This record gives sequence, structure tokens and C-alpha cells, in this order.
Amino acid sequence: MQMEPRRTEQFPLNRADMPGSKRSLADIAIFAAPAIFVVLWASGFVGAKLGLPYAEPMTFLAIRMGAVVILIGAISLATRPVWPSRMGVIHSIVTGLFVHGCYLGGVFFSIDHKLPAGLSALVVSLQPVLTSTLANRLLGERVMLRQWLGLALGIVGVYLVVHGRTEGEAPLIAWFGATVALVGMTIGTPYQKRFGGGIDWRAGFVIQYAAAAALFTGLAFAFETMQVRWTGEFLIAVAWLVLGLSFGAVWLLYFLIRRQAATRVVSLFYLTPPFTALMAWAMFGETLSGLAIAGMAVCAAGVGLVNWQTGRR
Repeated sequence: MQMEPRRTEQFPLNRADMPGSKRSLADIAIFAAPAIFVVLWASGFVGAKLGLPYAEPMTFLAIRMGAVVILIGAISLATRPVWPSRMGVIHSIVTGLFVHGCYLGGVFFSIDHKLPAGLSALVVSLQPVLTSTLANRLLGERVMLRQWLGLALGIVGVYLVVHGRTEGEAPLIAWFGATVALVGMTIGTPYQKRFGGGIDWRAGFVIQYAAAAALFTGLAFAFETMQVRWTGEFLIAVAWLVLGLSFGAVWLLYFLIRRQAATRVVSLFYLTPPFTALMAWAMFGETLSGLAIAGMAVCAAGVGLVNWQTGRR
């Protein structure tokens, strides 16, 4: 008897191949995915604030990446995904080093070196514009004037949200960390869309996070004491960042990248500072000014312009 070959489990399924009930559930999931992604991604900054007092940044990230590798590795052993070719492995390593290594490492490094969160958010908010430029040139995606206007509105909105939180001086090396984060996500997003689309997500995650874990472990060993205070808050922060961010939010990011144009996906990052500000207000009692609330509306308008569809798809 001929056995049916194993299928690669990829992110989206073809809605045309689904029965009606499953198709409607898929429509709901696709509709809800951007909102869930924004909330999860924004919560990452809250998790970092909870955990960083108890471990140095590269050590913190090495523990987080190692935990993700163990989790996804166990899932892969149980479900036996199709592993990529040698080039697929290389593409996954590159994506992991850019999206997880450069972005997370740069953000945590800049925060640890006293760069105000508002200034860091402003630097990283350039990412949608730069990614759209790359997508336009390298992926052949057409970015319309309306979308460029939406991207510009997003930057204005982020500035309004973080206005008043940008005071303070920071050493040049802190700015270097924020720039590394900006470059990492700018390159990593279109790279994943172009080269990572056909790789089983389970195998891809194992390779990507293993590469990032190796990077952070090496940096922690070389430049940090690697001392950790294993408090309850630290364990909660690690658990949330592993399950909610590295697993949930990144899975949704790749899901959206595969289904939508890169410009539309990265515009969602403009909503991260507003949601982070709301979470910080609710959880830590941080001030939420009227100007920040206006900035949230501007961010939402910018994202709406980028994602607004006219005519037929």
C-alpha cells in the first residue's frame, strides 16, 4: 500500500479548498490576526520591563531563545515536520539573526544603556517606511501614494504618543543599539517573505531561534556576568515572552507576511507604541496625556490608509 507523503504545515490554508464552515472560521481568524498581533507585540515591552531588572539583556534573551527552542523542538519531535533543504536552513538562519537577533538584541541593548523608550520607539518607527521601500524595489510590491501618506502619518502619530518621554541624554552606543534593531527588522521582514514562505513553520522556528540563541549566548558569555535573579516576576516575564511573543506574535507576523503585502503588514508596527502606552498606563500607572491619545488616533488613521482597499482584490 502506498503511503501518502507528509505535508508541509504552512501558515495559511487555501480558503477555496475549505468547506463553508471552515472557510468562515478562516475568515474570522484572518480578520482578527492583525489586532491580536498588535496586542501581543506591544505586550513584549511590558514583559521586558518586568524581566530586565533581574538579568542582563543578552543573558535574558539567551534564556528566552533557549526556552523557545526547547518548546518548538518538542513540538517538532511530536509532529515530525518536513525539514528544509540546505538553502532553506541558511535562509532560516539569516531570518533568525535579523528578526530575532538584531531586532531584539538592539532594543534590549539600547534600553539597558539608558536610551529613553520614546526615542527608541521613534527610531524603530522608521522601519515601516524603509521596509516598504525595500519591498517596492526587491519584491516588486507597488506602494501607492495613499500608502506612503499613511506611513508618514504613522511616524507623526508615534511622535505624538511618545512626546514627553523623549527627554534625556543617552550615550552613542545606545543609539547604535536602536539602529541595529531598526536595520534588523527592516531587512528581516522582506527577507522572510521572499525566502521563508515555503518552509514549514515548525522547522523554520527551530532553526531561527537556535541561531538567535547561539548569538545571544555568545554575546552574554563575552560581555556579561550571566547572573540571574530567579524571582517570580522574572519567571512570569520569561514565560510570557516565550509563549505570547516568540511563539504567538512571531507566528502571527509570519502568517500575515505570507498572506499580505509587506507594506501592509509592517504598518501594524505603528500601533505598537499606542498599545504599549495603554498597557503601561493600566499596569504601571504611567501618564497618558491628551496628546498621546490624539497620537493614537493619528497612528490608527495612518494604518487605515495603508491597509484600505479600494475596488476588487
